[in-house]
Amino acid sequence: MKPIDRLKLLLAAASIGLAASAAAESVVVTADRMIDVVSGRVLEQPQITITDGRIAAVGVRGSAAPADARRIDLPGMTLLPGLIDMHTHITADPRFGGYRGLEFTDNFWTVVGVANAKKTLEAGFTTIRNVGSENYDDVAIKQAIEQGYVPGPRIVPATYAIGATGGHCDSTEFPPSVSVPSPAVANGPEEIRATVRKLRKYGAEVIKFCGTGGVLSKTDTAGGQQYDLREMTALVDEAHMLGLRVAVHAHGAAGIKDAIRAGVDTIEHASLADEEAFALAKQHGTWFSMDVYDDDYILAEGEKNGVFKESLDKERAIGLRQRQTFRAATRSGVKMIFGTDAGVYPNGDNARQFATMVEWGMTPLEAIRAATVNAAEALGRSGDVGAIAVGRYGDLIGVAGDPLADVRRLQSVDFVMKGGAVYKAPRG
Repeated sequence: MKPIDRLKLLLAAASIGLAASAAAESVVVTADRMIDVVSGRVLEQPQITITDGRIAAVGVRGSAAPADARRIDLPGMTLLPGLIDMHTHITADPRFGGYRGLEFTDNFWTVVGVANAKKTLEAGFTTIRNVGSENYDDVAIKQAIEQGYVPGPRIVPATYAIGATGGHCDSTEFPPSVSVPSPAVANGPEEIRATVRKLRKYGAEVIKFCGTGGVLSKTDTAGGQQYDLREMTALVDEAHMLGLRVAVHAHGAAGIKDAIRAGVDTIEHASLADEEAFALAKQHGTWFSMDVYDDDYILAEGEKNGVFKESLDKERAIGLRQRQTFRAATRSGVKMIFGTDAGVYPNGDNARQFATMVEWGMTPLEAIRAATVNAAEALGRSGDVGAIAVGRYGDLIGVAGDPLADVRRLQSVDFVMKGGAVYKAPRG
């Protein structure tokens, strides 16, 4: 890269204020190649024009462009759309597992989320769906990003995850003498409907609920169902009536199948799904979001991080089975999206999951599509994100080499643009 181009990139990324103002001008980005995630083809010598934060033209180097456009040349690089992670916990830090999180004041986690938002954006994830945080922190961070106070991805917040008393989304690690606020614990159709309305009132743009037990909760079984079909249907009907999509935490086959019958949009984890669940998912158009990298991190670092022994035992029992289910679901033709459960492992390392997805049955292109065009469709935002196409946001990433030949290239993103503003520039 020429020194003058490097200087321009650094100036563009020097501050949030400068980055925000960059979105009001025209920018032309060129590189060696571009992955068109919609067609699956590679475009050589692409030229992307972004005006007022959205893509105005996609062509080849030398195509017509605004005369006053700022130019960014990325030799040796491959351009992709900004990546989308459909399952994050932006305010979590896995180093404080088990009871260790009790050492900190409640608002500590908001600050953690601010730091994680920056890491996530610089890792190439320009959009995330945050499916659970305390104190409406994900809404606060989203607002701070949109107002230009801090850098971070576009956030689709769920606020609290809804769950049954004593279930995975409740606090079950304390004795009766310790009272823990549980604003999203709800039982029965009417309580559940009211909770959906409350969360929407305070900023939820997607509803997440716990349909079965989980791994990191202390006292339940991962596969046990925790809402019945009647309760799930009430929740989904209420959310859909309000224009919100629904994600369900579900490991066990029975809970997964009832959630699909209830009309949920995405199944999170899906660890023990069976052939009947695959058939139902294909029939209903339900997406699977499977966090298949987590097992490596939890088993390697969990004990050191203070994760409950009960949770580690559950992970040992379920981790491999989830990966086998992922391979079977992929072969069966279930629609798949990219969701990592970031926060269970460090936010910012989201792209480590691509290699695991390829190892367990996807092609590199399929894994990339899960984190771009598929995720955008599942969000209902195909007009804005998920592809390098005219009319969508100017969300671009650049990596050295070819991620279709080695998907691990996505773990080292060199260039990040969100809405036409540069947030990370190549070194040297």
